[in-house]
Amino acid sequence: MRVLVIGSGAREHALVLALRRDPSVTAVVAAPGNPGIGQYAELRAVDPCSAEAVVALATEVAADLVVIGPEVPLVLGIADALRAADFPVFGPSADAARIEGSKAFAKDVMAAAGVRTAHSEVVDNPAELDAALDRFGPTWVVKDDGLAAGKGVVVTADRRAARDHGAELLEQGHPVLLESFLDGPEVSLFCLVDGETVVPLLPAQDHKRVGDGDSGPNTGGMGAYTPLPWLPAETLTEIVDDVVKPVAAELVRRGSGFSGLLYAGLAIGANGPAVVEFNCRFGDPETQAVLALLDSPFAELLHATATGRLAEVEPPRWKDGAAITVVLAAENYPARPRTGDVITGAEDAGDGDTLVLHAGTAQRADKTLVSAGGRVLNVVGVGADLAEARERAYARLAQIKLPGSHFRTDIGATEVVVPERV
Repeated sequence: MRVLVIGSGAREHALVLALRRDPSVTAVVAAPGNPGIGQYAELRAVDPCSAEAVVALATEVAADLVVIGPEVPLVLGIADALRAADFPVFGPSADAARIEGSKAFAKDVMAAAGVRTAHSEVVDNPAELDAALDRFGPTWVVKDDGLAAGKGVVVTADRRAARDHGAELLEQGHPVLLESFLDGPEVSLFCLVDGETVVPLLPAQDHKRVGDGDSGPNTGGMGAYTPLPWLPAETLTEIVDDVVKPVAAELVRRGSGFSGLLYAGLAIGANGPAVVEFNCRFGDPETQAVLALLDSPFAELLHATATGRLAEVEPPRWKDGAAITVVLAAENYPARPRTGDVITGAEDAGDGDTLVLHAGTAQRADKTLVSAGGRVLNVVGVGADLAEARERAYARLAQIKLPGSHFRTDIGATEVVVPERV
């Protein structure tokens, strides 16, 4: 199988490594990829948001499977163009990708499917913002209704901060989604979805805020770990049966059947799981930890999903133990990050216990590795348990040098308390 992977971040680096472990995969091409991915795949400088360019590349490399990593190409319909050219694609149509591309659409789908989620209201007129804010609180959740790479959300007890964020979004021409605050720890559950067939992967927990102890502004994600020892097996079953399957069925009913990775972000509160958001692709950075424990042929799972045969393949098998991902971010991230700084010590150790995945890197003409984004590297640690995985990840991280960089020291270390059911 020749596989084309679309994207350029650490998520795509993890996807490429998992695909290379599948014995059925003979070649991987990544577009545009990054220097880390380039060690394992042929790189092509193609715009991932250009349907014409992506279809031309898939044709040139005779791809047997195309895997689309980021959400923007999916929302723009790149999967549709590839399917029209008869390529098997892992990734939903533009119509189905609205589950992430429009939070208002996702709320409508959840309401029709009877899925618990936060009460919400869309504001598209600045004159209506103050009155709408009065209907929420004392903790305000203010979101960009469209795609915002995880950074369009403000959760605050400060009404002025909530109003400022809402006003800024509206000034930019973006509708604002106000939500009631959901209590309880959050869970990221990835599910392979082929119409109404739903196959869950390992649950993970992301750490969105930039600082230790969940302090500071939201980011695209500063780290994640899996599995979740505090999440009861029956709650996981409940999420699949009462959340993901009804949403998948509702999308089919609307003629927008989902094919690819449906990501449910949930809060586990006193009333049970409630959806915070849906995404239409593998999450970043949770994927980096989850795939480190995968023990099944990855390409087989993705190809079966892409060709409508997911129900025919064996469920995923998982290695024992735990995995965590820690993000090394550039100075000033998540604001305007500093770029162009030299990175040292990021070579792949090849020990099987740690991985260094490239998120925002570039190479100079002399092959020197430099930073080229806000989230620069992801360090993955795998161990017999979460403590060992953390120890290995942070020990490897200590060997990497990037001026002004920062990372959270508490990924996977928080004592999680699940509220008792009422």
